Amino acid sequence: MTDLLWYQYLLIGLIFAWSGFVRTSLGFGGAVLALPFLLLVANEPLVFLPIIAIHLLIFSSWIAWNGHRQLQREGGGSSQIESNIDWGYLFKALKIMIIPKLIGVVGLLTLPATVMTSIIFGIVIIYAISYVLNKPFRSKNKYIDYVLLALGGYVSGTSLIGAPLIVAVFAAHVAKEQLRDTMFVLWFILVVIKMVSFVIAGVDLQLIHQLWLLPCAFIGHLLGEKAHRYMLKADTGLFFRALGVVLILVSVVGLIHPPG
Repeated sequence: MTDLLWYQYLLIGLIFAWSGFVRTSLGFGGAVLALPFLLLVANEPLVFLPIIAIHLLIFSSWIAWNGHRQLQREGGGSSQIESNIDWGYLFKALKIMIIPKLIGVVGLLTLPATVMTSIIFGIVIIYAISYVLNKPFRSKNKYIDYVLLALGGYVSGTSLIGAPLIVAVFAAHVAKEQLRDTMFVLWFILVVIKMVSFVIAGVDLQLIHQLWLLPCAFIGHLLGEKAHRYMLKADTGLFFRALGVVLILVSVVGLIHPPG
């Protein structure tokens, strides 16, 4: 990020605060909701992607660990879950996603980015509408979920924007109390793979910009924690409607201005 005007730096800071809020409140969407707006300020995806990836590593591990500690402090209490993470479904999904993820990372497939994102966001909108109507889609064929997870894994390997497609499937199989932290563990694993590819390719990780963008994301994170606690106390219908609204917003933004 060079030769930017002061207001462009201000906008970038605000967008990263927004990214932190979305990521923490729902457990996904921080990258895909921020990247299109960042590219409107400065069309340099290889500048922003490493920064987003590092934020994901930091906040995903932090939030998942805090969730585990909180559950231990409660000692079971009124909670009906033994872990804040659904390890069973996480590993099941990873088995499906890992190969497409690696294919996406090394770029072996060459579908045009505009075609790929249009397909993804179109599918996500279908899922999202069902959540807004409080009738979450349930696939009667497990192989449909396999295809969606594989597609999400591939896209996350190419550009880190596969989260909406992946979470649409996870939300149908993971308890809402476990969904956010389970997604964060998944993001951590997927982003580590992406970061390795950045290092091997010699991409500048923009570490100097973490000095001022990480605090911006942290402010959004604090606000997102409050929003997440409110949503957990609300009824399940409200939770899924909120999830659906964000998915639609993510998809519309992606269709109007696909990340480069």
